[in-house]
Amino acid sequence: MLYIVPTPVGNMEDITLRAIRILREADLILAEDTRTSSVLLKHYDIHTPLRSHHKFNEHGTSAGIVKELLAGKQIALISDAGTPGISDPGFYLVREAVAAGVEVQCLPGATAFVPALVDSALPDDRFFFEGFLPQKKGRQTRLMQLAQSEHTFIIYESPFRLQKTLEQLAEHLGAGRPASVSREISKLHEDTRRGTLAELAEHFKANPPKGEIVICVAGRPS
Repeated sequence: MLYIVPTPVGNMEDITLRAIRILREADLILAEDTRTSSVLLKHYDIHTPLRSHHKFNEHGTSAGIVKELLAGKQIALISDAGTPGISDPGFYLVREAVAAGVEVQCLPGATAFVPALVDSALPDDRFFFEGFLPQKKGRQTRLMQLAQSEHTFIIYESPFRLQKTLEQLAEHLGAGRPASVSREISKLHEDTRRGTLAELAEHFKANPPKGEIVICVAGRPS
């Protein structure tokens, strides 16, 4: 069995009892960054062996991991924070495991975009998750496509690129489009700021942000 186990995006208490049990019972835990994950495991007195599994090595190590799974090992995959596979390593291993006939279970749990979306006060009956925008090639094309969406959409962004992204969104979608920016979700300095794209761009120009960023943008009016 391959278990996909969400881990807290901020507060250490944001983990399920089942997730803790699976991490204790597994033969092996695959972690995006073993140093980061060691803090969580120590907090919950989990002593399962850790192995590094990240975007730079997953194509080379997944075949070996699938062999271990087929041999009967119970393996849990975690990322630094949130649900593996959502803007984090995970998809490739899951695909290879399923193709080999390995049973895969993804536990429900923490992911940053759901609380950011609900907290945005934007329509959330229909939405889509964009993740990270292309950095160079295809960025302008994607922004023009997003401008046509009638549904709220969600973007992950670095605090160092937030200002540029908000300005580009305002340029392509209109300065008055409603949006929100959530920072440090589930952490001590969690904050959500709502307004138009122009207002948010102006605010963060004067107040450079820190921490993990989730942008929610309202869809184009019908």
